Amino acid sequence: MGQMTETFYDVMRRQGITRRSFTKFCSLTAASLGLGPAFAPQIAHAMETKPRIPVLWLHGLECTCCSESFIRSGHPLVKDVVLSMLSLDYDDTIMAAAGRAAEAIVEEIVTTYKGNYILAVEGNPPLNEDGMFCIIGGKPFVEQLRYAAADAKAIISWGSCASWGCVQAARPNPTRATPVHEVILDKPIIKVPGCPPIAEVMTAVVTYMLTFDKIPELDRQGRPKMFYSQRIHDKCYRRPHFDAGQFVENWDDEGARKGYCLYKMGCKGPTTYNACSTVRWNGGLSFPIQSGHGCIGCSEDGFWDKGSFYDRLTGINQFGIEANADKVGVAAAGTVGAAIAAHAAVSAIKRARENGGQE
Repeated sequence: MGQMTETFYDVMRRQGITRRSFTKFCSLTAASLGLGPAFAPQIAHAMETKPRIPVLWLHGLECTCCSESFIRSGHPLVKDVVLSMLSLDYDDTIMAAAGRAAEAIVEEIVTTYKGNYILAVEGNPPLNEDGMFCIIGGKPFVEQLRYAAADAKAIISWGSCASWGCVQAARPNPTRATPVHEVILDKPIIKVPGCPPIAEVMTAVVTYMLTFDKIPELDRQGRPKMFYSQRIHDKCYRRPHFDAGQFVENWDDEGARKGYCLYKMGCKGPTTYNACSTVRWNGGLSFPIQSGHGCIGCSEDGFWDKGSFYDRLTGINQFGIEANADKVGVAAAGTVGAAIAAHAAVSAIKRARENGGQE
């Protein structure tokens, strides 16, 4: 079995990175993984002792938005992931090699590092007409996918295209675009959905696998729990406005200018599991809801077939199950009225007792 011998730390030292910078990198990486500072030494130990992991990054039917997101990672920097943590041997979007020289790399890695490489897949294979809707190196992409997956240690499905099918698989799906897990059935698959996924989520999943030499804990749909265990709605900074019944009713109305909840404008945050409201985008700068647009639910299965991005969700309740957004105003008014009535009743009883005592 082939084995990489150079470690992540070896590469960083060769690049002139100081020990202080390396330690800071490990701390930032632990924070991005949500592990806390206590895990920084474990990450450092893994970087110092474990060999870099060979990676094949394949592209099927997709728009390359996952790669575009990945190369913008800030913690860790993608250059550290690609040049140091991993041995990214094949990625036809960013590699220098082309043609036969590029395709020969896939065969070399599969043969040399059998069972000891990660297969990353961006996009999905179309199965209609024997896969002829996506050709790589003169062959259907589904053939390349099956060949590379056969001896992979694990598979990462980048983005909603690979995880669910995304827009290519939307009805009526004439090419039979099919998510990776429905084609490869005998390998562990980590789904990192999103259109695209958050850059730091992508690099953190890779860092976790390198550090602990295992796949992260997954939910029932195969997504890393560390990033997909909570709804965007749960940690959204506009959530207090939702609970208070304060909503944007029309684009650029007074509620929009005050930062009210975008639920009535079709925001899918209450039904979308992702880390957008905590990790955010562009180095933690912002995310769609913060910029004034509702979540479109791009990390959820079949989001293209679930109606318009601006169709309001139905049946989302506030205050437990007692009221929805239409009823909350009336309910709140009723609560206030009941409180006033109760106060009046208590006051009347108190006065009656006081008068009785005087008599």
